[in-house]
Amino acid sequence: MSTAAPLRLRGRASACADAPPGARLAPRTVLALGLLALALAFVAAAASGAYPIAPGQLLRLLLGGGAGTPEQLVFFHIRLPRLVLAVAAGGGLALAGALMQGLFRNPLADPGLVGISSGAALAAGLVIVLGQHWAPALPHLLGSWTLMLAAFGGALAVTLLVYLFAQGPLGTHIGLMLLAGVAVNALAGAALGYLNFIATDEQLRNIQFWLLGSLGGARWSAVALVGTLVALAGMAALACARPLNAIALGEAQAALLGVNVERTKRTAVVTAALAVGAVTATTGIIGFVGLVAPHWVRLVAGPDHRVVLPGAALVGGALVLAADALARTAVQPAELPLGVLTAFIGGPMFLAMLRRFKGRV
Repeated sequence: MSTAAPLRLRGRASACADAPPGARLAPRTVLALGLLALALAFVAAAASGAYPIAPGQLLRLLLGGGAGTPEQLVFFHIRLPRLVLAVAAGGGLALAGALMQGLFRNPLADPGLVGISSGAALAAGLVIVLGQHWAPALPHLLGSWTLMLAAFGGALAVTLLVYLFAQGPLGTHIGLMLLAGVAVNALAGAALGYLNFIATDEQLRNIQFWLLGSLGGARWSAVALVGTLVALAGMAALACARPLNAIALGEAQAALLGVNVERTKRTAVVTAALAVGAVTATTGIIGFVGLVAPHWVRLVAGPDHRVVLPGAALVGGALVLAADALARTAVQPAELPLGVLTAFIGGPMFLAMLRRFKGRV
C-alpha cells in the first residue's frame, strides 16, 4: 500500500485544527500570548472566591507584605496551593492531549483513548467501595494518600495493559492500541457501574464527587508531588517534539529520517500516562482540557510540536484556572464540579472552532 493515501487522510483529519500558513503567529508570539493568558487567569482566580482579595493586595502579599492578616492566611494556606495545582493539572492534561494527538495523527485524540483516566477512576472506585473489606489496614498506613496512590497505580496499570495488547510482530501498532483502549474503557465503565450499584449512599457520593473532578483537596505535599511529575513529563514531552513532527508524515517516512519510531511511541505513551495519572489521582477526572487546549494552539501556530506542546500546557493551565475560579464563585457557598465546567467552557469553544474551519475539511 502506498503512503500517499495515509498522507491525504492525515491532511483532511487535521485541516480543522491547523492554522493556514498565512495566518500563523510566530512561536515566540504564541508562547507570549499563552503566558499572558496564564498570568491573567492566575490573578483572576487568586482574587476571586468566598473571601475576595483585591489585585493590589495580591501584589502586596507576593512581595512579603500583609503578614498576619486574614488575606495572607487565605491566600498562602488555602488559595495558592489550589492555584498551583490548577496550573499543574491543566498543563499536564494538555501536554498529554497534544502527545496523543501527535502519536495517533488525529486531532480528536485525547488521553482517555488509551484508558488512563478510566484506569484511575476504577482504582479509586475500588478503594472507596471495597477498600475497607480488601485492605482495611491501608488507610492507617497511607492516610489521605490511599486514594491518590491507588488511582495513580490504576492509571499506570491500565496504560501498561493497553500498551502490551498493542504489541505486534513489527512493534507497537497504533490501531491496536486504540481498539484496546476502547475495550478497556468499556470494561472499566462496566466495573464502575457495578461499584455504583453496590455502594452505600456515602460511597456513591464520594465516587461521583471524584469522577466529576475538584481541586478542593489541594495541599502543598500533593501539589509538590504532582508538580514534580508534570514537570518531568513536560521535559520528556519536549524531547518527543521533533520525532512527532516526523511521524506526522508517516511512520515509514519518519524511520527514513532517522527517527526511532518505537522509542518515540513508548516515550509518548508513558509520558501521557505519568502526567494524566498524577493529575487524575489528585483532582479526579477533568475532561476536555487535553482535547481543546492543543487545538487552540494549532489554530494560531500550526502543527509544529515544538510550539504546540509548551503552548498547550500554558493554555491548559489557564483554562483550568478560569474554570476553577468559576466553580468557586458561581453558586457560593457551594462549589460546582470542575470537570463539568471544563466541558461547559471547552465544548462550545470547540464547536465554534469546528464551525469556523469546517470549510477546509
